[in-house]
Amino acid sequence: MPKQTLSVGMALPDATLLTFGADGPQPVRLHDRLKGNRVVIFAVPGAFTPTCDSAHLPSFIRTAEAFREKGVDEIICLSVNDVHVMRYWGEIAGAAAAGITMLADPAAEFTCALGMEYSAPETGMLNRSRRYAMLVEDGVVTVLHVEERRGVCEISGGEALLAAL
Repeated sequence: MPKQTLSVGMALPDATLLTFGADGPQPVRLHDRLKGNRVVIFAVPGAFTPTCDSAHLPSFIRTAEAFREKGVDEIICLSVNDVHVMRYWGEIAGAAAAGITMLADPAAEFTCALGMEYSAPETGMLNRSRRYAMLVEDGVVTVLHVEERRGVCEISGGEALLAAL
């Protein structure tokens, strides 16, 4: 995928991500999920990492129903982790019960195509995603909140994105 800069008005590139289905890991073609739909996508640096686990994912669990009331068809949590970690995190954190789709970008291909990759070698996090949240309508980014500082979830949380809709 050619590299782009994630921005409002950008059509997201197609990508094949992974989810854990009834028969194990299954590919998810992002384009198919976005076409004709209003979708919230929020990306975290890593499942089970401190801010992701204590603030970012819980904020979307708390606001999931409010997003649906505003016409959002699907809420996707995206991380550069493997599909098994994403499945387990979604189950124990309550995201699966809240109807949040947990998608893995294991090789960071989609993340890199958006220009949203970063590394923090001092914490062992290499080729991860920056923290952000966006509303995508029919494949086009209409609202985008990107955290500028690491370790915080101020503008990319569920409440902040919900307030922007």
